[in-house]
Amino acid sequence: MRRYNVYLLLTLLSLFGLAASCARHEPRFRIGVSQCSDDEWRHQMNNEMLREALFYDEVEIDIRTVKDDNARQIEDIRNFIEEGVDLLVIAPNEAAPITPVVEEAYDRGIPVIVFDRKILSDKYTAYIGADNYELGKAIGHYVANMLHGQGNVVEISGLTGSTPAMDRHQGFVSAISPYPGIKLLAREDAGWLRSEAGQKMDTLLTHFPQIDVVYAQNDRMAAGAYAVVRQKGRAGEMRFIGTDALSGEGYGVEQVLKGELDATFIYPTGGDRVIQIAMDILNKRDFPRETILNTSVVDSTNAQIMQMQTTHIATLDGKIETLNGKMNHYLDRYATQQVVLFGSLLVLLLVVGLLVAVYLSLRTKNRLNRELSRQKEILEAQKQQLTQQKEQLILQKEQLIQQKEQLEQLSHELEAATHAKLVFFTNVSHDFRTPLTLIADPINQLLADKSLGEHSRQLLELMKKNVNILLRLVNQILDFRKVENGRMELHLEPFDLLSNFRSWNDSFRMALLKKHISFSFEAMPDADFRIMADCEKMERIYFNLLSNAVKYTPENGKIVVSLQADVASLRFSVFNSGSYVSSQEVDAIFERFYQIDGHQAGTGIGLALVRAFVEMHGGQITAQSDEKGTTFAVLLPAQSISQYNPTVVTLPAEETEVSATLVESELSADEEEAGATGRPTVLVIDDNADIRHYVKTLLAEEYHVLDAPEAATGIRLAMKYVPDVIISDVMMPGMDGVECCRRLKTELQTCHIPVILLTACSLDEQRIQGYNGGADSYISKPFNSQLLLSRIRNLIDSRRQLRQFFGDNQTLAKENISDMDKDFVSRFKALVEEKMRDPELNVEDLGKDMGLSRVQLYRKLKSLTNYAPNELLRQARLKKAISLLASSEMTVAEIAYEVGFSSPSYFTKCYKEQFGESPTDFLKRKNL
Repeated sequence: MRRYNVYLLLTLLSLFGLAASCARHEPRFRIGVSQCSDDEWRHQMNNEMLREALFYDEVEIDIRTVKDDNARQIEDIRNFIEEGVDLLVIAPNEAAPITPVVEEAYDRGIPVIVFDRKILSDKYTAYIGADNYELGKAIGHYVANMLHGQGNVVEISGLTGSTPAMDRHQGFVSAISPYPGIKLLAREDAGWLRSEAGQKMDTLLTHFPQIDVVYAQNDRMAAGAYAVVRQKGRAGEMRFIGTDALSGEGYGVEQVLKGELDATFIYPTGGDRVIQIAMDILNKRDFPRETILNTSVVDSTNAQIMQMQTTHIATLDGKIETLNGKMNHYLDRYATQQVVLFGSLLVLLLVVGLLVAVYLSLRTKNRLNRELSRQKEILEAQKQQLTQQKEQLILQKEQLIQQKEQLEQLSHELEAATHAKLVFFTNVSHDFRTPLTLIADPINQLLADKSLGEHSRQLLELMKKNVNILLRLVNQILDFRKVENGRMELHLEPFDLLSNFRSWNDSFRMALLKKHISFSFEAMPDADFRIMADCEKMERIYFNLLSNAVKYTPENGKIVVSLQADVASLRFSVFNSGSYVSSQEVDAIFERFYQIDGHQAGTGIGLALVRAFVEMHGGQITAQSDEKGTTFAVLLPAQSISQYNPTVVTLPAEETEVSATLVESELSADEEEAGATGRPTVLVIDDNADIRHYVKTLLAEEYHVLDAPEAATGIRLAMKYVPDVIISDVMMPGMDGVECCRRLKTELQTCHIPVILLTACSLDEQRIQGYNGGADSYISKPFNSQLLLSRIRNLIDSRRQLRQFFGDNQTLAKENISDMDKDFVSRFKALVEEKMRDPELNVEDLGKDMGLSRVQLYRKLKSLTNYAPNELLRQARLKKAISLLASSEMTVAEIAYEVGFSSPSYFTKCYKEQFGESPTDFLKRKNL
């Protein structure tokens, strides 16, 4: 009986031990989470943390939300500290108020993970979140590309005291700052709230009538701003950029799909990563102190894919939670069955005895083991299935990233191809200007001949008209290139639309009569059509629109030009009958290189230029078309003339370094004769033989002309013959005209020679390069011959103003000569002062000391001072002599030898020729 009791006691102890071992474990770690806000982004993060915690049986998570209240968050964190949590996870509402309590928890040995927002201290264990500065910078670059470097932006910020708001703003500003055409009009604090953002946007719309992009620091604020803009009927005027890119009804991805947002940037939650790092910290495993989550843009190109992926992930998350619930249910049921079984066994043990109890317990144990093994196998299979699904998601993510990189590469290639096309058109247009020079100016000279017959004059007028048309087309391509580069300047002046339009209408009278087109010009009576505008660009706008109307109006058609005005704007429209443009083509008609099907004439950039010129004036241009015809309407702001405040646009100067090697060539007989006549010498450098011949023909009567087919030979001729003026083309093979000018201006022998650059390029950047290289004048091709001759005469005359160098010491400082020339003359003067005592001093000795040959020294000084070296030496000796006569007691002979004359008699002769009296007469007057 005693043995039976012992067996019974052992059985009961075994059953109690089994029940205790199968009971659910109490949590081993407790993590306190303090959320600063209560929004959809925080909800998703909380769900991720709770879901990740399911993979750790020993952890309990307590999440508390303070709803943007600093005092409440400080209280919650202190409660967590007093409750003895094992680890704190904190998203600070604002950095400055929350930092002290976080440092208090850290100093008390509690690990602290700071996520999403940072504090103003490094007393934390780990940080997890996106780089808000880089996020703001990425958004800034996206906005800059969207606006093509021109537009107005407003920023709706979160709580300005929080680090994400500050970092995102700083990153955004740093990204748009290289684009002077992008203006950040205002930054408003909406505290991350939709309603507050709507109120701020209402105020911004009142103060800023022209807003191109609204950038909100989260999607809720972007939605609030969009709702206000749409309510006011202005949703089509601006674009909206958000942040967070959450999926779900009413969130960022859906807003992009609906077209409310143009783009939103992913701001990853990282809740699962927070729990993983927390468990690494609690289990004493290695962990990264800083974990930066990546971001990416979500726009219309990938929003649909993002929504599908997140929906699929959400479905998988739901399945995981369902499986976890079932597993808990099984464990609870198992515990209940265990208690029932324990009671049954206890009763049976009392009835049947020890042997039956042992038998039943062994049988129950075996059954439970089989059940646990089967459940373990099921869980392993489910885990393997989830692992496979995770691998599939990773593979899909990699495919999306690869597709994104391919799209970016394709975009870069397309941009490079477009740029190459524009450069090609520009270069071809430059080449057109050279033959136009050889056509336009001779035509003008022939038309000036009064003996010309009427028939010949008509033919020449026809040629001149078509040359002007060709030149206008070339200028149109070059102007379009300026617009593409953002280099087109606007020169505002008082402008009357009504009077100018009426005068311009006369230019189309013959074309209208030829096609029998009915033309009417209608203007609102008693309206003021005066504005501030660029006259040239307004002419281009009107001529282009009216020319298109004449071109596409059929015989016996109709054209109507209408002008209207109100307080805020002026509007003019051009209607032509008989031409219909489909709605798809109307939307693309202002794009560059676009041509309507069936109308392939033209360059395809005329209307693109018109739109650019209209937008430069702050206006808008639209097109409408139906069966009756097509109407182009231009709306311009009615700026008062009294408000005109002209601005100066300064273009950046760019230096282009081109290296070239001087080549040797034989000099022609004409070059050997340079300077032999009394006429000024002009050197012409151009790779086009026709241009050289034409310029030589123009200059032959007044000047001795040298010419060179390329820059290297031109430099050699300039250094040898020191011409009075150099004329050089800019675009030449090998060394171009700008580099040639720079070389000439850095050589002592040629730095004083005026240089005129001829160019077929009208871009201001090239003019700036030429002037930076030392050019004295720029003349564009095709040039007027009288303009070229006048410029040459003026440059030669300006170089004859240094004749009184030794007589007036102030002349050098006043003259417009280079520093190298000033230094040269100063060194020559000092050399003469130093060596004038030597009676054997000659030009060869002076040239050797100056580093020049006798001929080069003669021509250099003759050009700068209008005196030969011997004359300058003699004048210097005589001026020194008269100074000694006036200030010393030396005799005439002593002074003659002192200043370098070979004999007193020769000194007396030269002195009397120069001053009109002998040295003796001067001394007599001195002693009186």
